[in-house]
Amino acid sequence: MAEENGLDRAEAFLNDDNGAGRNGNGEAAVPPERMAEVEKLGESIVAQLSSIYDPEIPVNIYELGLIYKIDVHDDNAVTVDMTLTSPNCPVAESLPMEVQHKVEAVDGVKGCEVKIVWEPMWHPSMMTEEAQLELGLIY
Repeated sequence: MAEENGLDRAEAFLNDDNGAGRNGNGEAAVPPERMAEVEKLGESIVAQLSSIYDPEIPVNIYELGLIYKIDVHDDNAVTVDMTLTSPNCPVAESLPMEVQHKVEAVDGVKGCEVKIVWEPMWHPSMMTEEAQLELGLIY
């Protein structure tokens, strides 16, 4: 699963690459107002991503488990780490652009960078339970 490799699937959080902005306990020292803003942005981003469907599987890319990480930076620019169901996916060129445009359409987002990652490799077990039910993978 994604979490085993340190990737928090589709979790919006503040980017803090070098530990700055932490209190003495190593916890993020972020004002509650900013956390609420980031949480609201994250929910809106997930809603947008949930409107994008894989062309071969009738499930949205969020429920498919293709979105590994969403970083909301201090300036409200967003970085999305995502994967594809396979390297030969027919929408390998167009899907990341669609993700970028949808995320940039969210009110408050200042820009979006989409990174295609292959680790961990996508597997059907990464789908939500709802997606697995819809596809008849669990009964």
